[in-house]
Amino acid sequence: MSFCNALMSVCGTDCSACYCYGEMCSGCNDCKGKVFHSPEGCTIYNCVVHENKFRDCGKCDKVPCDIWRATRDPKYSDEEFEQNIAARVQALREMK
Repeated sequence: MSFCNALMSVCGTDCSACYCYGEMCSGCNDCKGKVFHSPEGCTIYNCVVHENKFRDCGKCDKVPCDIWRATRDPKYSDEEFEQNIAARVQALREMK
């Protein structure tokens, strides 16, 4: 998998900016979606890479999809969550 930024996850999140990156997590791409907080693996990563064979969510015409909304980080307010989605979509567009 080749990204402009190796720490940019398939959903447009900059893993290096995450509070979990480092000691708790090596990044979504490095762990191939088997993130520590989800024993069954990241549903977004599984959908993009394994089911749809895309490099990232930017290749999907459904982004942002229901899976994104279902995997919402509870620390975000509704407004913060929508801003987060917009930033991730923008990051994916810039990766092209």
